[in-house]
Amino acid sequence: MQARAWLLIILFFTCVIAGCKEPGGTLSSNSVDGKKETGITLVIGAYSVVKDAFHELLPQFADDWYERTGQRVSFQQSYEASGTQARSIAGGFEADVAVLAMESDLDLIEAAGYLTHDWRAGSHGGMITNSIVVLGTRPGNPLGIEDWHDLAREGVKVMYPNPKTSGGAQWDINAIYGAGLKRSEEVTGEQSHEAAKKLLASIHRNVESLDKSGRASMAAFEYGVGDVIVTYENELLARMAQGTLYEMVIPKHTILIENPAAVIDRNVDKRGTRRVAEAFVAYLHSEDAQRLLMRHGFRPVHDGVRDEAERRFETPSGLFDIAYMGGWTQVQEKLYARRGIWYQVLAGIE
Repeated sequence: MQARAWLLIILFFTCVIAGCKEPGGTLSSNSVDGKKETGITLVIGAYSVVKDAFHELLPQFADDWYERTGQRVSFQQSYEASGTQARSIAGGFEADVAVLAMESDLDLIEAAGYLTHDWRAGSHGGMITNSIVVLGTRPGNPLGIEDWHDLAREGVKVMYPNPKTSGGAQWDINAIYGAGLKRSEEVTGEQSHEAAKKLLASIHRNVESLDKSGRASMAAFEYGVGDVIVTYENELLARMAQGTLYEMVIPKHTILIENPAAVIDRNVDKRGTRRVAEAFVAYLHSEDAQRLLMRHGFRPVHDGVRDEAERRFETPSGLFDIAYMGGWTQVQEKLYARRGIWYQVLAGIE
């Protein structure tokens, strides 16, 4: 009898340590509604501006993915200035998905051999959000800022980030330069690059600091640095929705910001994450995700949310896109090349 009791005790602890089997002889596994729980990690390399929205969006995707597949997905997230993030991925950071400020940053990753599919052939041309460049002022707009020329007035302290590191900053510079082209075209009937450069130089003389990213520039402005910030519309709207007392000024001439997302082919094939990465990018284009992104101040690209967006967002009469300036290749060569207009502005070259 005593030997039998000891045998039962030994069998019990063997079952606990080794894992008991279900009837039929198979090891049990965690499951819900017949869905086997397995795990996968998705690595997101994104520009800093989407961080707050993704804090809410990623868990929603995880729930959606689990509901459809029974697989648990977790996330490793990196948020940097868009240019910094792009160079990091092109240099070997194994992001499965890149969410960046502009298509030229994806071009950098593509040139490095990590992005091999035609990402522009996807939904909405590969873009997941739109925005515009706007001006943010202190409560009540005490300096009476109305348009770009007001930023060149003596004593006005202007904030925008460094276009060498920040995609957001390149959109800011493009907006100012493009506004100069637009204004000259209205007056003379043709674009004047000389007038555009003059406008950019006159504003840059009033810049307080060139921060690393749009988010860093916004943080400095929140701490009281500067009188006016040149930034994304969504950055201001998100903060104003949280109760921050800013005034938003939409210039007559400003640029349409288009933000892409893409699966990084070499990394997902190496890590075995292509299926979930492609599903995540598709989810970013979904109506649910687009509505969430709109709540965070982004202009949606999904047709199903367009009517709601038109009621919420103002479209300035002089809105233009990157194509008006010749496209990203021409802009990069003319403005941001080694001896380009941006270099000349920094160097004070007329």
